Amino acid sequence: MDLVICPVCSKPVESLSINSHLDAGCAQISASSSASTSKTHSPAAGHGKMKDSKKSSSQLSNTSETRTSIAPIFNIKPKPKSEQLSSLVPGIKRGLEASDRGSTQGSLPLKRSRLALKEAAPLAEKLRPTTLSEFVGHELVVDFIASGCTGSSMILWGPSGCGKTTLARLLATQTDAVFKELSATIAGINDVRAVVEAAKSTLSLTGRKTILFLDEIHRFSKSQQDIFLPFLEQGYIQLIGATTENPSFKLIGALLSRCRVFCLERLQDEEIKDIITKALRRLSSSSSGTINVSPETEPSSSPIRSLTQKIISTIISMSAGDARVAISLLESVLRIPSDYTEEKILTFLRRSMATSYDTAEDHYNMISALHKSVRGSQPDAALYWLARMLTGGEDPMFICRRMIVCASEDIGLADNHAMPLAVATLHACLNIGMPECRINLAHLVAYLSEAPKSTRAYEAYTRAEAAALEDPSLPVPLPMRNAPTALMKEVGYGKSYHYNPQYAHPVHNTYVPPFLEGRSFLKKPNDASDKIWDEDALLSWENSVNGGKQWEGRLDR
Repeated sequence: MDLVICPVCSKPVESLSINSHLDAGCAQISASSSASTSKTHSPAAGHGKMKDSKKSSSQLSNTSETRTSIAPIFNIKPKPKSEQLSSLVPGIKRGLEASDRGSTQGSLPLKRSRLALKEAAPLAEKLRPTTLSEFVGHELVVDFIASGCTGSSMILWGPSGCGKTTLARLLATQTDAVFKELSATIAGINDVRAVVEAAKSTLSLTGRKTILFLDEIHRFSKSQQDIFLPFLEQGYIQLIGATTENPSFKLIGALLSRCRVFCLERLQDEEIKDIITKALRRLSSSSSGTINVSPETEPSSSPIRSLTQKIISTIISMSAGDARVAISLLESVLRIPSDYTEEKILTFLRRSMATSYDTAEDHYNMISALHKSVRGSQPDAALYWLARMLTGGEDPMFICRRMIVCASEDIGLADNHAMPLAVATLHACLNIGMPECRINLAHLVAYLSEAPKSTRAYEAYTRAEAAALEDPSLPVPLPMRNAPTALMKEVGYGKSYHYNPQYAHPVHNTYVPPFLEGRSFLKKPNDASDKIWDEDALLSWENSVNGGKQWEGRLDR
């Protein structure tokens, strides 16, 4: 009798018995198949098969009487996961069996994996404050949190490393709320929906609110930010967003109206020093279990003693108010062999420092500083900000365009050579490019800084614009109108207009509507009638710039 492979159990079965075999849930395989296999080459194989067939029929009849009518596939015992997957992926069975053995040996491997993940975290993460008393800086915001006024949603706006994430986590410890943390760099709307649904359930069952901390919230598009509006309105969640971008530009107004915005500044040098001191103190007592540091990275007493005041001052200076950078630099120093001299350590720190230039924020702050330095006739400060921008990778064309504006806005009529030089610098930068065009920009910035300043034209246009908006319907006087046709001349277009070049003496024309007759927009040179006199500002200039001497302009007043 021929054998076939069962499609369910994958074992050989007699072709005539396959239906009975399947109806019995593959229960008749062992006797019949083994007998048929062992007796295939035996002289009495045929008689053995006949007996087995009769035996199978009797067993099947008995089984059918006691069995309920159920689909055969539900009677099949599932294979172990290792057998199921090993048939698909070669070699996976061995790994699964090892995993099963590990899981049966208790939670020791799990504890080791968690410990390994914890030890892999950078030192800045290990040293995060766990209480408000350990937090450094931003006293007003900390007092606000400590006072219990933490029920409203808020946006924490500040540079990297100022403590936004730490503050949000400490806020959760001050309340009985459930704390959920997401990052907009990897999370999306579906993740927010899942948190909100869980928050609804928690609120209805236990009465506990949920705090959702969304880091880098500005990464959400304005359409994505709309998802928070109904949930904040109904009070299902309390949102704490952290951003390094200006919320006025990156967040929608409807979301800002539902949140309080706290502006966190860069940490001061004294605060960075306090953070480093506390970090060294905790590292020295790390043997007590406060910090999990692996043996190869645990600092000994000699590296800590090698942190001279000069090294600490360098770390503070290079961190630029960023606590994360300060701790990272400290960690790098503690990894340095103890035989390194102070000068070698300082060289290492300087070479490891990268120039920080955030085009999203510093792009506008530094160009503002450059423009105001030129306006204030401070060439040294102007050249410094120019160098900061160019070394940070700023586009020279952006600087040129601002300097062309500055040539008219601030120098204006006081030096009519400023505008041609600014435009010429733009063409030079287009044709030459970096790094050589930095010389052209330095030439322009130095010239504009030392040039005399006059805002007469800029201010005159501002006054004229305000007058134009008062009544945009004022008609052009008839003498000022062009009269290309006879009909227009008959109506009075161009009538009584005196063509100035024809006269040897001054003539009068009606140039503006009667409503504006006599209004002056462009002031005379040296006319300071509308300028501000600030005695405090003048005293500050006399003491800090003029060597304590009085300004000679005081005599004219």
